[in-house]
Amino acid sequence: MRLGMIGVGKLGLPCAEVMAEQHHVEGFDVVPVRPLNFAMVDTLSQVCADKEIIFVAVPTPHDAGYAGDAPSVHLPPRNFDYGIVTGLLSELNRHTTPDQVVALISTVLPGTTRREFAPLTQRYRLVYNPYLIAGGSVKWDMVNPEMIIIGTADGSATEAARLITVYESLVQNAPRFVIGTWDEAESIKIFYNTFISAKVSLVNMIQDVAERVGNIDVDIVTDALKHSSRRIMGPAYMTAGMGDGGACHPRDNIALRWLARELDLRYDLFEAIMASREVQAANLACRLVHLAEEYGLDEIWIHGKSYKPYVGCTDGSYSLLIAHYLNAMKRPARFVDPLTGDPASSVSGVILMAHDMSISFSNTPLSVDQPFYCAFEAGSVVVDPWRRITQAMVPGCVLVHYGNTRRRNSH
Repeated sequence: MRLGMIGVGKLGLPCAEVMAEQHHVEGFDVVPVRPLNFAMVDTLSQVCADKEIIFVAVPTPHDAGYAGDAPSVHLPPRNFDYGIVTGLLSELNRHTTPDQVVALISTVLPGTTRREFAPLTQRYRLVYNPYLIAGGSVKWDMVNPEMIIIGTADGSATEAARLITVYESLVQNAPRFVIGTWDEAESIKIFYNTFISAKVSLVNMIQDVAERVGNIDVDIVTDALKHSSRRIMGPAYMTAGMGDGGACHPRDNIALRWLARELDLRYDLFEAIMASREVQAANLACRLVHLAEEYGLDEIWIHGKSYKPYVGCTDGSYSLLIAHYLNAMKRPARFVDPLTGDPASSVSGVILMAHDMSISFSNTPLSVDQPFYCAFEAGSVVVDPWRRITQAMVPGCVLVHYGNTRRRNSH
């Protein structure tokens, strides 16, 4: 295939050299570059001419002081600077055809492509295609990717077909191709990176605790955790839904807040964790109230009062936390849960499906479909934060998959 690379720097250069091993590649940059195996051209018109895909790997920088090599927490948060990207994407309309695909590699925040870039695209087809690569191993990461992320306007694979052909000719492993909307691809890239940051901060906190408490080898602790593949190092707890609950997890985070202050660590990861847990519960409560107002329903029910299904304990129950915020908004919730003394034969209103056995027991033989605790009357709005219930399971009701905003409601 004939490929173009605009932005032949720390990212674009090694990636284009890998592509050039199998395809015809030409590059363009505003600074002189000497690639190993492909030619540089002098103009945007030349790098676009007769190319099937044009890759864009130009910078999205931060202001000075935001690189992470100096303290920045005290500074006002800032978005990336998209000026180079927007200027280039506008200019490309003069040099491209409607049949050409422009694949943007540069890191951007969720929503940016749709808000900032798509309105500039008048002739070519825009795809968001970020890479999961690391400095020093770019070429190896390029041909051995954990996954290949491709974002299109509506999440369809049609616009991604040419890119898939290119990558299948390059990779040496068998990566999964993840195709979603522009917004989903942006989210995968940015949260992948920040997930790593969160893990590093957590293990380094263990190191700080070891230094202050004594009698702790941090490697003994982290080795025990890194080999715990059933829950913390596997796919468990990677389904968005209800928040963490139970008699252990919330109170453990609260206790670690105290320890962080007692040891004078001067930072508190767990304050942020607990604050986000509470705000997430408030957000869900607000959504329930809005749905009740939208559909003119008087009652809000929470399907599951205990902290998990088939357990009668309500300690640390996320359902009770949501109910707290509903009470604050003068829309008190009612519960249906046979193990907490809250039976009901049928309910009507907005119904939050707090319990899902297949999620709560996903690592055990108990991982089976969750039975309903009662019947749901027609005209109710069923809110599923786990996104597992189908419309056929709740006939006559409005089904809302909380967290899926591709389709707000389905009837």
